[in-house]
Order: sequence, then structure tokens, then C-alpha cells
Amino acid sequence: MTTIRQRRVEKGAEAAEDQPSEEKNVKPDGKILSDRTGGKLWNILSITVGGIVAISLGLLTSVYVATLHENDLWFSNIKEVEREISFRTECGLYYSYYKQMIQAASIQQGLHGLVYDNKTESVRTINILERMNVYQEVFLSILYRILPIQQYLEPVYFYIYTLFGLQAVYVIALYVTSWLLSGTWLSGLLAACWYITNRIDTTRVEFTIPLRENWALPFFAVQIAAITYLLRPHLQPVQERLTLMAVFIATFLFSLTWQFNQFMMLIQALALFILDCFDMLPTAKVMSLYIIQISGLLLVCVLQFFNSMILGSLLISFNASVLIARTIQKNLKKGGLLNRLGKLILHVLLVLCLTLLTNKLIKKILNLESDEHIFKFLKAKFGFGATRDFDANLYLCEEAFGLLPLNTFSRLSDTLLFYVYVFVLFLMTVEAAIVAFQNLSGSDQVQFLGKMEECTITLKPDAAYNLIHTVLFGCLALSTMRMKYLWTSHMCVFASFGLCSTEVWKLILKCIHLYTSQRTHVIKYSIPIITLLYISYKFWPGIMEELSELREFYDPDTVELMNWIKSNTPNTAVFAGSMQLLAGVKLCTGRTLTNHPHYEDKNLRERTKQIYQIYAKRSPEDVYRILRSFGTDYMILEDSICYERRHSRGCRLRDLLDIANGHIMDGLGENEPDLKPSLYPRFCEEIKKNLPSYTIHFTRVFQNKTFHVYKLAKHK
Repeated sequence: MTTIRQRRVEKGAEAAEDQPSEEKNVKPDGKILSDRTGGKLWNILSITVGGIVAISLGLLTSVYVATLHENDLWFSNIKEVEREISFRTECGLYYSYYKQMIQAASIQQGLHGLVYDNKTESVRTINILERMNVYQEVFLSILYRILPIQQYLEPVYFYIYTLFGLQAVYVIALYVTSWLLSGTWLSGLLAACWYITNRIDTTRVEFTIPLRENWALPFFAVQIAAITYLLRPHLQPVQERLTLMAVFIATFLFSLTWQFNQFMMLIQALALFILDCFDMLPTAKVMSLYIIQISGLLLVCVLQFFNSMILGSLLISFNASVLIARTIQKNLKKGGLLNRLGKLILHVLLVLCLTLLTNKLIKKILNLESDEHIFKFLKAKFGFGATRDFDANLYLCEEAFGLLPLNTFSRLSDTLLFYVYVFVLFLMTVEAAIVAFQNLSGSDQVQFLGKMEECTITLKPDAAYNLIHTVLFGCLALSTMRMKYLWTSHMCVFASFGLCSTEVWKLILKCIHLYTSQRTHVIKYSIPIITLLYISYKFWPGIMEELSELREFYDPDTVELMNWIKSNTPNTAVFAGSMQLLAGVKLCTGRTLTNHPHYEDKNLRERTKQIYQIYAKRSPEDVYRILRSFGTDYMILEDSICYERRHSRGCRLRDLLDIANGHIMDGLGENEPDLKPSLYPRFCEEIKKNLPSYTIHFTRVFQNKTFHVYKLAKHK
């Protein structure tokens, strides 16, 4: 198994909304004197200082995560095979295509090898560019080949430095979003500091570098910043067109780099739909965003050789249905409260029915089943019946797809982030509910709200969007831990915006009858500064200590296995084993695989389940027949899977296989009544006894403390 062994706020000028009011004095000759010149200079100074701080914090974050990566692994000193092994599981698979493009005789041959790939899945030729989101690896490899940097920078460093550089883009985008919402770059500074001090819960880029979300989330943050700017009132037509272009580019890049893009953007589309229904966003802009989402996804679909999973996505069906429904129901936002509620319910039902019908029709036409495992997983996760489906249970038993652990909130509370977030979220949710009720009632002077008039404020469209965004992505994170990085980073933005917002403090002070403009400004700046000082005092020593810790990558068993494979097996050899290990085999040795961790294909899922029978209770003849049907030459067994203790009973891989095969599970505990004892012992245990019924098909050719490699006999 892989192990690791031991071996800095200034206050500046603020945003435009805080500049002195423009008082005009009229001279006897009729000339008007104003503060416009001074205001413009103040604006320029504020933007300049804020921009410098944003770029500085972004670069510092990149250096920070790069240093942590180096310190944890001693990456600059370890061997090439150890560097590649450090790209664990699916990360190694993605990086292998970058390596393949770099080592190809030409760019054209490299692309041909990806489009007609026969080494990722044995006895099958697949199109990697269609099946996987690896255009980023293709682009980087081409860039590395054409730039004159080969003598100064190794390919692996060009790759990881690019991803660490994207962290600068990520932090700057979060900073800008918070700045746009609050009107002061102090808010952006606080958001960036929270992002860094909550690094464990906001990013994992330093140890899962090639993971698709590390490529995609910076572009998603840029898209959110662009949408936030787009929703500001009184934009000039040129500004609006440029912003829409920025949204489109960011949406396209986000979609291109992550296979789960459609699900994230579906949640974003739902946020826009909710806000549009309650008349909290300009309808024209919302329609433009729907079209941008569809256009971005369809462009990715074209680049991925018309990937059917994209065409059959719920996002395209939902957005198309909303556009059709809005065309049919043109008077959705007219009438009194009951009239509008009736229209709204009808609108929601129409969109829902159109979405389901459209999606089902597309999937039937395309015969699409690539994403069925996700819906099986969701159905079982939310209690709509137990399942024996192997793929669904494989997801259900992974910690990353479980509920968000409670200790996450204690860590976020240590930096005050969670407390501030809940405080701001509560205030903004109440305000949003009031504004939604006012909008539906068709009047700003609702009798019920008359007494609360002094306590209400107008909810700006950009704030409303970010509110719904954080609520929906918060629900996603709470239900699925792996998606918390979408929420926690935006949590930093939303909490810092609320703490630095004039509107929020104005509302609070009015409600307790203490409002004055001066008092609002004092609180707006003093509390964020105090928070920054607290964070710096409490966490700066820990960050310095973390940066001083020196460790070293240490996984001798896997290194020994990879070196043996390279030295003792032919280049054309086909290997079977666990998905995670085989990704490393492909990267380190270039051998052909039977299966791999990119799970978004029905045939691959079926193949993986069959390969995994090496850990089930099956006869040696059955296992041999299955492996040879996929052209397997060598099989790798892992003790950590065969004798797994990481998961509890019922979630170990061998238990999932037993349940899927209808067999009783090992160990003490209950079994479902219709499960039967197997006629055969567990294959991965029994094969080690070297019984004749096994040695006739399998010969052990390599063994260490972790891995056992068997060569398959080639019977006629």
C-alpha cells in the first residue's frame, strides 16, 4: 500500500459603492463642480489595489499547494516510476494519455492512438476522446511539444505546474465574485483567506492532481463570477455581450474538462429556474444563460464525437423544456397572488413532464444506457428500495459518495466560516422569502409586510442567484461528500460577502433601531478586519509548521510490481485486476488493460464485474474462462482486497460480489433469506494453496507482501 513517511493583510481603498456621494455646487456663472474627478480616481485606485491583492493571493495559493505537494512526496527526488504511482487510481489513467501524447512519434500519431485506442480495454478498440474528458491532456501535450521548454522542464512538471497555476485562477475568481457582491475587495480578501485556511475541505489538488474536478472547478468559479457580473443592473449592451461571451467560454471549458459537468449545470439551471419563477432575475438574461448552457454542452458533444451521454443528459432536456414552456406561457408573471401561484404550478408541471418525456425519447432513440448506474445509485441512496446491483452498491459503499461527515462542520467552524455562513444564509433566506412573496403578490406594499417595511431591503439579482446557488450545492454536498468542494469554496464567497455587505448590516441595524450610515460603514469594515486578524493569529503558525514538514513517498511493493512487469512481460501482455491498480499499470508500464476506473460505460461496467470474480466464490474454470474471454495474459491479486478490512461487512468488495452472485457473505452477521451458500471457496484465497485444479490454469510468476501475479495458461 502507498504510505507517506517522515523525512502571510493590508487595508486599502474600497469599491465604488463606498465613494463619497456626488454633491454638486453651482457657481454664479452656472458651472457645476462635483466630486466626479475625485470619485473616478478613488475608483481606479480601489480597482488597482484590489486587483493586485487578488493576483498576489492567487499566486501565493499556487505556490502553497505546490510546496505541500513537494514536501509530502519529495517529488523532485523520487524516481519516475514513483512519481507516476503517486497519481493514484483514475488520476493515473488520465495522466497516461498525456504521457502517451508526449511519447508519440508525432502529434498526428498521438491523436490517432487516442481515437483508435486498443490498449485501454483489451480485445476492443475505443475512442478515448469520445469516452473520456482528456482534451486538457491533449492540449497540454501539444503545447509542451511546440514550446522550447523541453530542456528546462520535464513533462510531469509542466503538467502539475499547470494545475497548480489553475488554483490561482480559482482563488482570483472566488475573490472577484465576493468583491462584486459586496462592493469591497476586503470581502474578496476574506474569501481567499478562508479558502486557504480551510484547504482540507475546499480542495484536494495537492494529492489528486489530474482529477477532473481540479481542472473543471476553476472554470466553474470563473463562470459564477461572470454570471454574478451579468446580473448586475444597468450594464451597457457591450458589457453584457462581453460578459455573455465570458460565461460561454467558462461554461464550455468547465463542460470539456469534467464528465459530471451536466449534473452540476443541471443544479445551476434549477437555481435559475427557481429565481425566474419568483421574478427575482431578469427573464431575458435567464433565457440567455439556458441557451449558453445548451450551446456549451453541444459544442463539447461535437468535440467528443457526438458522445451519446451528453445528448441524453437531463440538462439539455430540462433547458429545452423550459424554453418551450416559457414560449407557451407568455403571461406567467401577470395577475394577483392566487392567479400567479396557479400559473406557476402549471408551469412547473409542464416543464417537469416535458423534461421527462424529452429525455426518455432521446435515450430511446439513442439506445442510451451509459448513465443508468447513477440513477440506480441515487434511487438506492435516497431510500427508494434496496438494491443488489453491483455498480450501485459499489458507489453506495464508498465514503466519498456517502453523507458529509459531521467533523467537516467543526473544522469549518474553527475558522469562523461556518458560523458566519449560517448567519448570512439565515438573513438572506428570510429576505429572499419576503421578496418572493412581494413579487408573487404583484405589489410592494403588502399589508402583511407593512409593519416590517423598515427592516426590508431589496434583494439584488446577483445576491439572489448566489443565495440559491449555495443552497442547492449545499444540499448536494450534504448528500454526497465528494461534491463538497463545489459548496465549501462558494461558502467562503457567500460568508465573506455577507460580512462585508452594506445591505446586510443596514437591515440588521434598522431592525434593532440603531441604523446610521456611519455606523453601518464602521461595522462593515471593522468586523471583517477583526476576522482576518483572528484567522491570521490562529492559523499562520500552523501553516508555517505545515510548510516545514518534510516527508517522502514510500510504496516499495507497488514499485517492485511495476518494475517486474516492465522487465518480465511482453509489451503486448494483457493484465486483469482491480480498476485502481490497472490505471497505474497502464501509466507505468504501457501494458494493455482489461478494465479501468473510468466507469461511464455500460459495457465496461459489465466487464469490470466479470473481472472482479477473481475475488468472488467461483470455480477456477469459471474464472479462467472469464479472464481469457477478455484476452487476459496475467492476473494481479491484491491482499488488501481479498482480505479487506477497510469497509464493514456488507460493503467489502467480496461482499458486494457475493450479494450480486446470490451467495451468503463471509463472517458473522445476517444474510438475506434467499442468499445461498456457494459451491466453491473464495477464488483469491484458494488459488494460493497451489491445488492442481488451479495450477492447471494459473501459474504464480511474481509475489511480494501486497501483490500476487499469475500467468494464465493458453489452452487450445
